[in-house]
Amino acid sequence: MRRRLFGACAVVVMAAAWACGDSSQQTPPPEETPEQPRILNPTPDAGTPDSGTPDAGAPDAGTPDAGTPDAGTPDAGTPDGGTPPQAGPGPWPTEPLVNYSERYNLGRVRSVGVDDAYNIWLLDGERIGVLRPGDTAPRWVSNIGQARNGFGPDALALGSTVICGGSAGRAYVGYVAADLVSNFIYSPDGRSFPLYDDPDPSRFDSVAYQEYQKGDMDAVRLTADGSIELEEHLQRSARPNGPQDLGIRNTNDHHFDEDRSVLTCTKVMRGPYKGEVYIGTNHGVTRIRGLVYNSHRHPVWFRYDVDEQGRERRTQMTGLSYALGIGQSGDVLIGNDWSVGVVVPSPNLAEWDDTNQSVNLEKLNSYLPEVNSLEEKDFWRAIQQTTDGSYYVGSKDFGLWKMTIRDRTEAHAVQVPGLPTHSVLALAATDDGSLFIGTGGAGLWRLDAQKQLTKIDGVAGSTVKELLYDPTVTPAMLYVLTDSGLTVLRGH
Repeated sequence: MRRRLFGACAVVVMAAAWACGDSSQQTPPPEETPEQPRILNPTPDAGTPDSGTPDAGAPDAGTPDAGTPDAGTPDAGTPDGGTPPQAGPGPWPTEPLVNYSERYNLGRVRSVGVDDAYNIWLLDGERIGVLRPGDTAPRWVSNIGQARNGFGPDALALGSTVICGGSAGRAYVGYVAADLVSNFIYSPDGRSFPLYDDPDPSRFDSVAYQEYQKGDMDAVRLTADGSIELEEHLQRSARPNGPQDLGIRNTNDHHFDEDRSVLTCTKVMRGPYKGEVYIGTNHGVTRIRGLVYNSHRHPVWFRYDVDEQGRERRTQMTGLSYALGIGQSGDVLIGNDWSVGVVVPSPNLAEWDDTNQSVNLEKLNSYLPEVNSLEEKDFWRAIQQTTDGSYYVGSKDFGLWKMTIRDRTEAHAVQVPGLPTHSVLALAATDDGSLFIGTGGAGLWRLDAQKQLTKIDGVAGSTVKELLYDPTVTPAMLYVLTDSGLTVLRGH
């Protein structure tokens, strides 16, 4: 019988072995060329992401401060009620379609985010940029935070991945690091240290201690003069249960350093949790409020087999959490390599990793049998809910699917026809009832409220890397990041 569990990763003891996650799953490099399918195997090369072209100096001079972030609070209490949408159009052009890369000389951009002051944050390898309202070009800073020593196996990260806006003047930058093998860390001289022992510097050498600090996520901020600085490497757990200087680790058991690579991020744009950020990692989904995190939740399934002594063992199969979305009522939508899930978050951040149904209602933990069997990977890359309540998931290999939830452990899907490719990399649900579909190699498409599918002309580039929808201005803004730059659509 196949058994499935959605929840925080707990220690699984089978035949005196500790297992959390698929031990054969290695952290992949960020997907720079998604139109070329990437084959995951038991021992893939972690690779080194494109580091971009580092800026040789300090940030450029520019205009006055566009908002300084709050200092953040380490508590895990109830958030405020959020703020209403901005009544006017905001600080950016209101034309229906604008190529921001051309108009604002953005240069190469890997990821884009928007903070509460409508500063547009940009990521390019070791460089972090910001385009503030009133500026004609972004200002950049290089080699801060996890990138301060460059990228590579001996640095704090293999590369940068994503950027998300936060409160006014704040952004979050994600990084990728190699997975730890079999819950041990290894020093160059061949010694190994169990991951479930306390990473106490007095007992471990500096190499082992620093291994815990790799990857994860930085918070950066604008200073009073408009430059960019590191605010903090995220390290404050909502339930302190160990050293607080080692980055993001398992909130319910700090010995497990599973969420080492940030693959995607999404900001809650409205509702009671407006401003919170969720990140999808190599292992699960972490919730962030200010500078405090709770790690993690994930839809999973268990693979059962026997060891060499004939004893049953099980391995928790979590997959890479690339697909993240916020439902119409604030539900958190998750898709990983195998599974899809929907969770209703509770007000208390400290409860995010609690699988109690009375705390964080789990609406779904399932796979879609119409796509593949349980054991085969679906490679979900995007998940959204449209205004009519319909769920859609996009796969980098198997196209776009409309999903129906039958109950907590069962969902079904039908494929949406008409796209010229099976590579779907990004989705955005807009207030006019549309679903925008970002493809690998075939550009941007729209499924409108009447379920008519059309291609969007005028967007430069063929591969859509990210879609970011901001409904807090009028007309609403849809940021479309492609392999050719950033375009913004308004009016949906």
